[in-house]
Amino acid sequence: MVPLRDNNPVNSTPRVVYGLIILNVVIFLLQVNLPPNQLESFFNTWGMVPQQLTASFQNLQGALPWVWITLFTSQFLHGGIFHLGGNMLYLWVFGNNIEDQLGHVKFLIFYLGCGALAALAQWAFEPTATIPTIGASGAIAGVMGAYVLRFPRATILTLIPLIFFFTTIRIPAIYFLGFWFIQQALYGLASLSRNINLGAGGVAYWAHAGGFVVGVILGPLLGLMTSKSPPRRR
Repeated sequence: MVPLRDNNPVNSTPRVVYGLIILNVVIFLLQVNLPPNQLESFFNTWGMVPQQLTASFQNLQGALPWVWITLFTSQFLHGGIFHLGGNMLYLWVFGNNIEDQLGHVKFLIFYLGCGALAALAQWAFEPTATIPTIGASGAIAGVMGAYVLRFPRATILTLIPLIFFFTTIRIPAIYFLGFWFIQQALYGLASLSRNINLGAGGVAYWAHAGGFVVGVILGPLLGLMTSKSPPRRR
């Protein structure tokens, strides 16, 4: 299922969402011009490597400051055009309403905080993984968690690819995002039961599920439920 747009108008211009999308695209354009060996080094330097984070606890004076900054820098790296495009689409659809509710500064704090805590959730389940975890999906999962909490009845125009054609339907946010969260959590549990490294060449399911939960918790703490009343739906 591919979200195309929601039916929630906003009362302000989502400047932070626009800025995040532009920054992610610019960084992606820079990284795709790197030779393969430099790109690998780039990901290992700026991506969140769980094993390095684990080692930082044993060497607080040395590795801690550098390694922990990757909880934020990894949010702006992507492994391919579809990885980037999918994340930016979800940010575009769901981010503007949350920024409208929280305000620009609080939304940026919320976004980066969700991304960092989502990366920590992934680390908690795979503390010895050596493959970098990258992508904005943990932060965007937090946005989605806040969205379903604040706008459960909003409808999402959704593209459904069938065998020979495409169709669109409107799905209430509570079902669209609720299904997405359950799917991520179940995939994460299934991966653990098969002893699969969640960060190795696949999907960081626990970053997704963890970011979603963080969004549900952090959003109200920043005033999500008491800021602005939901706008009229068209």
